[in-house]
Amino acid sequence: MSHGPRSGLAAVSSALLAMSRHLEVRDVLGTIVASARELLDAQYAALGVPDDHGGFAQFVVDGVTEAQWKAIGPLPRQHGILAAMLSEARPQRLADVREDPRFGGWPDAHPDLADFLGLPIRDGDEVIGALFLANKNHPRPGGGCGFTEEDEELLGILAQHAAIALTNARLYERSRELTIAEERSRLAHELHDAVSQKLFSLRLTAQAAATLVDRDPARAKGELQQIAALAAEAVDELRAAVVELRPAALDEDGLVATLRTQIQVLDRAHTARVTFEAHGVRALPAAQEEALLRVTQEALHNALRHAAADHVDVTLRRRGPGAVLRVADDGRGFDPHAVRHAGRHLGLVSMRDRASGVGGALTVESGPGEGTVIEMEVPGG
Repeated sequence: MSHGPRSGLAAVSSALLAMSRHLEVRDVLGTIVASARELLDAQYAALGVPDDHGGFAQFVVDGVTEAQWKAIGPLPRQHGILAAMLSEARPQRLADVREDPRFGGWPDAHPDLADFLGLPIRDGDEVIGALFLANKNHPRPGGGCGFTEEDEELLGILAQHAAIALTNARLYERSRELTIAEERSRLAHELHDAVSQKLFSLRLTAQAAATLVDRDPARAKGELQQIAALAAEAVDELRAAVVELRPAALDEDGLVATLRTQIQVLDRAHTARVTFEAHGVRALPAAQEEALLRVTQEALHNALRHAAADHVDVTLRRRGPGAVLRVADDGRGFDPHAVRHAGRHLGLVSMRDRASGVGGALTVESGPGEGTVIEMEVPGG
């Protein structure tokens, strides 16, 4: 390495600490590739986790913009040089990957690659991933592969620790899945009991109202009001339980992809135009991502159901290590203070609680006839 021994050791230590700081698989993968690219001074880094069908279950890149990644297209297959790292299970260090006979099948939008360093990530005898770097930022003056034997050795050390971090993250997620399954079962029983009681009360009250309509309209009206109150309570109980379940799509696809999919569905389902943009957002701690998703859902519900908006724009931007969510609509707006005093919160209390619960902050700007802007900032990890 071009660094002195002390600075090199400090860089390795920082990379290993960063990997051990996360428990989510997706967060660990992102940290591994970012650490590898920075540590070995490469332009690009990627890590693929193979599936059982000849492709990659997950493929994380660093050094490529979101627009470039979208242009590249679907996840790669296990072919060529990527397959070699998985099947041969040994390092691959090349002066120009494009001249290797195994090179091929790269999309037109893929960045140009030259010098290349790749190696498998192993858990015992099992290859659980492939990590590679391309385009050393400071190539050798005399030509040849910019990645040195020392780089290969260093990446090997990083890969060993990456295997430990990835295995631990997988064990954590499996443990959490079991916990979630148990929690879902408990909630199912609670929902059955609570909703069954509410529905039984609704049925009896409706029957009482039906018998009173002709002979005592005043009492019938009171019974109908009671039906409305019971129905509202049932909806609140259902909603309170359901929102506590972390959506599977968030774990599988990440926050940006989950938001984009949900907003596309809303845009098709409503007459209002609903748009979404993301700018430079990286993986955030799981609790923060879930809070951002829930606040977005609540804000969109308010805009589409209550505000009669024609346009709703959702943006998610990186800010330092964290992110800022902005949901803006051109609906009828409201006076936040008046709404609070009237007891109709439009989910504002819930949104503020979610933001503060993950160390973030939520602001609301609105006025009658002026639309509404909701912003939430989270600090990142």
